[in-house]
Amino acid sequence: MKMALYKLIVPLLISLCLILPMTLASKFEYCGNKDYAVKVSGVKISPNPVKKGKPATFIISATTSETITGGKLRVDVRYFGFPVYGEYHNLCEETSCPVTGGDFVVSHSQELPGFTPSGSYSLTMKMVDGEGDELTCISFGFHIGSASSVTDI
Repeated sequence: MKMALYKLIVPLLISLCLILPMTLASKFEYCGNKDYAVKVSGVKISPNPVKKGKPATFIISATTSETITGGKLRVDVRYFGFPVYGEYHNLCEETSCPVTGGDFVVSHSQELPGFTPSGSYSLTMKMVDGEGDELTCISFGFHIGSASSVTDI
């Protein structure tokens, strides 16, 4: 009896460990049908949904076969299709430079003002190298909810 239960529980736990990370990742799409030098493999948002007045972290997992010594990220945010925010970031402040080929992660954290409206947003991120050549461009949706009324102690 114990062995039969063990044979049932172990595969179930392994399946949950494999499925859970996929459910936490956000869907993304490329901006066009270009063959980008940087291939994005995943987008994670924490917390998800984003809470206004609290820090949010956007993590982009990617890979490249090129060496990237610098560049910029252009981030544009839309709310119901209307542009509400745009900014540039130094790529080397969001990942370790130089990127020498292979897998790398771009991570950006930002606290959203408490007056940010709740709802669905879309974010477009363009990555360009030091010469201004576009390395990749992706877009994904995210949701902003209200901040929790429970405070951490």
